[in-house]
Amino acid sequence: MASIKIQQQNNASALKKSKSKKNINHFTDVHGLPCIEKIVSSVEETPEQIVTKITGKIPEWINGSFLRNGPGKFEIGNQKFNHWFDGMALLHQFKICNGEVTYKSRFLSSDSYQANKEHHRIAVSEFGTVNVPDPCKNFFQRFLSRFELPKPTDNANVSFVTYKGDYYVSTETNIMHRVDPETLETTKKVDWSKFIAVNGATAHPHTEPDGTTYNMGNSYNPKGASYNIIRVPPTKDTDDETLEGATVLCSIPSLEKTKPSYYHSFAMSENYVVFIEQPIKMDLLKIVTGKLRTKSISDGFYWDPKLNTIFHLIDKKTGKVSSIMYLAKALSTFHQINAYEEGGFLIIDMCASDDGQAISNYNIQNLRKSGEALDEVYNTLCRVFPRRFVLPLNVGNDTPFNQNLNNQFNTTATALRTAKSKVFCTHEDLHGEDLHQYGGLEFPQINYSKYNTKPYRYFYGCGFRHLVGDTLIKMDLNGKQMKVWERTGLYPSEPVFVPSPNATEEDDGVVLSVVITPNKDKSTFLLVLDAQTFEELGRAAVPVNIPYGFHGTFNNTA
Repeated sequence: MASIKIQQQNNASALKKSKSKKNINHFTDVHGLPCIEKIVSSVEETPEQIVTKITGKIPEWINGSFLRNGPGKFEIGNQKFNHWFDGMALLHQFKICNGEVTYKSRFLSSDSYQANKEHHRIAVSEFGTVNVPDPCKNFFQRFLSRFELPKPTDNANVSFVTYKGDYYVSTETNIMHRVDPETLETTKKVDWSKFIAVNGATAHPHTEPDGTTYNMGNSYNPKGASYNIIRVPPTKDTDDETLEGATVLCSIPSLEKTKPSYYHSFAMSENYVVFIEQPIKMDLLKIVTGKLRTKSISDGFYWDPKLNTIFHLIDKKTGKVSSIMYLAKALSTFHQINAYEEGGFLIIDMCASDDGQAISNYNIQNLRKSGEALDEVYNTLCRVFPRRFVLPLNVGNDTPFNQNLNNQFNTTATALRTAKSKVFCTHEDLHGEDLHQYGGLEFPQINYSKYNTKPYRYFYGCGFRHLVGDTLIKMDLNGKQMKVWERTGLYPSEPVFVPSPNATEEDDGVVLSVVITPNKDKSTFLLVLDAQTFEELGRAAVPVNIPYGFHGTFNNTA
């Protein structure tokens, strides 16, 4: 496939103004993108295991289930969801055993799903869609219903996560669902707010080797919004236990009381949780009055490039927040790659961009566009690239001002002490120029079980020459070299690394990815790559259609 030339050659280049009357910022000048409408088309569930067709060879040492989560139903009755994040959660299982693969899927039996099904309409508001008042109510009842606070959805369509050894599906509200990884059936609805004073939690917790899990969640009270670091113990005392014993490690007040920052995830090193307060803001007044104004939650999100990004360091043992505020210019980050401590520094690697307006561009109607309209959407999306920030941990009274504190560390990232308790940081690109032709990188994954919070060499992700991933990329930090898997017309989703038994090398294992084929019917497949060579070992074709999903995990049952 001829590579699409990316016009933006470095992250700091000025924004090019479009000639459009709308005066939209253009980051690239790409033409002729193929339509990918079927990537966001509704499908039926497949609750009984079906056999897949194997091409090549699936290594026989892989024994377990590759679990995936994402939206699978985009309309209810004659009403349509507006945003990609709104679709009803569809859970997928690729069971791999002795070189064979079976597939099943099941819609999450959430309250939202059941209410929608019962009323044959969108009965619960989602991120980008406001529910329509019940037509069976009289006018006065419908009028009053607009004054109700938005009910949080339990449509947990983002990821599979584990707490105390159990599997849950999660979104970013206060509701998760415990799921049986074998049957994909929902076994228990769990509300974070019943255990600790938070109004939600991320779908990207971090887990220690002993099973202790950290997460983040907001809380709102008359004093304003706060960001809370959550710790969940590693084990449970009874089989039915869920989040018992969860505690708030610390609470950080939002700089703007009624306009906290949005965060999708956070970073964690051996001794610290790192919260990145970015200039994607949530206007709480707009959100709570959204129903009255017939506006969705997404209407309350906005990007303020005048603000700095702030890195908050929280000691995992004591819950104490560092008195040093680490600042960087405005950036947007959804997924971090890894974080670790070395030689008195904390290294944070993340996927980031210089613009934070991407969320609004992922309306379903945009994903279903074609021709020039589709190109226009893509060209107004800022590319996301892997970056490294290096934060000096030992900043004290004797630390000099206005000089690079990272001069003892092999990095082009800088850190300058600009005030008594402020350090301003710039990043190092974790890539060469060759990544630009692949549209940047997102959905990063590492050998998590062995290298999370530790120095590491490799990470994997999707290249984005379209609105969704269209290549798989392996990045080698030693020389910033990369390997690429690509096939015309195929769209791989988040790559997940599975280590080989008794592996001695960091990249000894396989990479799994579900590859979507919008131009062919019933030909989506599970791809298995050799993680070292990045060559295809085999694939398992599924005889049903699957939409493009978000996140997944591998449940090793060997």
